[in-house]
Amino acid sequence: MREAEILAADIGGTSSRFAHFSLRENRISLVETQWLKTSGASSFQGLAEQLADTDFGLKVMDADMTVYAVAGPVMGGTYANPPAIAWDMDISDGCPGGGGNCRMINDFVAQAYACRSPIAEEAEVVIAGTPDPDAVVAVLGAGTGMGKAALVPEERGGYLAMPSEGGHVAFAFMGGREEEYREFLLKETGFAYMTPNKVVSGAGLSLLHRFLTGEDLSPLAVVEKLEQGSETLEWAARFYARVARDFALEMLALGGLYIAGGVAARTPGIVMNKVFTEEFLTSPELGHLLSSIPVYLQKNQESGLWGAGEFGKILLTRNNSDNNG
Repeated sequence: MREAEILAADIGGTSSRFAHFSLRENRISLVETQWLKTSGASSFQGLAEQLADTDFGLKVMDADMTVYAVAGPVMGGTYANPPAIAWDMDISDGCPGGGGNCRMINDFVAQAYACRSPIAEEAEVVIAGTPDPDAVVAVLGAGTGMGKAALVPEERGGYLAMPSEGGHVAFAFMGGREEEYREFLLKETGFAYMTPNKVVSGAGLSLLHRFLTGEDLSPLAVVEKLEQGSETLEWAARFYARVARDFALEMLALGGLYIAGGVAARTPGIVMNKVFTEEFLTSPELGHLLSSIPVYLQKNQESGLWGAGEFGKILLTRNNSDNNG
């Protein structure tokens, strides 16, 4: 594979991150990054114009491949209308700002590819387990919402990333005081049922803290107050572990489960916690299987960029192989 330059973007409900990766000898390396506020742009084109006004060195028209990772479902690799962003995104006629060699993927598909990028080596072990190298790898994480995806092994080698909108499924409360919390959330949000997007996200952390303590704080303020042994932290750990366990079982993620996203990265105590481990391993019938699944925490908040860059590498390698075939 010849040398190439990749422009990666991770466009979320709160922040839009951009990175320049160089591809050398089939390995990507980070050159520079740029962060922008998503709400600071009135359109996808406006976001591209804001990037062009910064000192970010790689222009879209100069990139060999551009990959946009987007916080929402992606249609045909070219269109998305994310629920947490006020505008849609369309690259069917090329990238905004010029350039036509571009692709759009779900942001947690990018997180899945990050599990096979150079930063996978940075992930911290939450539960050791015994990974099966030929099995599915799952990834999930909470930030503005909850994202999920999986890497499924291919017979030819490599992995196929499977997107998911599992953050919008119903969250399972377990009765008792948790049922009181469910009623509180339904009243506060006006939703017909609660989802991981509302329970395990940053906003969910604020609602949980208010229910347990009466304090109405921002997610960041709650994070700053959390400490081991606090009721808010223990509930948050139990809820996060429940989502992680259910997804690991749904995907049979014997290759491992990676946790990414802003909530756990900023507050690792939520998952580096005995309550998390106990809840994750709790199953009436499959506790032995769960104990074999390794769980990792990816604290690098630019992991989505690395995943988009890794996917860009895959596309370029595939294109090069097709051209030489």
